[in-house]
Amino acid sequence: MPDSMSEQLQRDMVCEGLLECFHGLKQLDKQVFRELVETETPLTIDEIAAEVDRERSTAYRSVQRLLQAGFIQKEQVNYDQGGYYHVYKPTDPSTIADDMQRMLNDWYAKMGQLIQEFEDKYERSEASTAAVES
Repeated sequence: MPDSMSEQLQRDMVCEGLLECFHGLKQLDKQVFRELVETETPLTIDEIAAEVDRERSTAYRSVQRLLQAGFIQKEQVNYDQGGYYHVYKPTDPSTIADDMQRMLNDWYAKMGQLIQEFEDKYERSEASTAAVES
């Protein structure tokens, strides 16, 4: 069960915690992302798997989660004689930060709406209870 908001606010959080908090990414996903950030050139799935010491299929699933979250980008590289393969590189950090800020703003607006609904519901309930008692 997820921690309550008050429990989350009392914990120390590091920036990598945002990957879990915003996107539900796993430890392996953070490791794959870190490898892609630290390398000079984009990597293939096989290279990523070797770097994180995991099976190709496990690395592929992690890459898919990172792609869906927008943390990495996929590029196609064409062979001269035909055919192609894909490489992966990290998305620009400012783009990721902007996306997380938008997500946080949306969440904040939704929470504000829910708080207002809570207040409206229980004010009406309180008012109708007071009317019945008088």
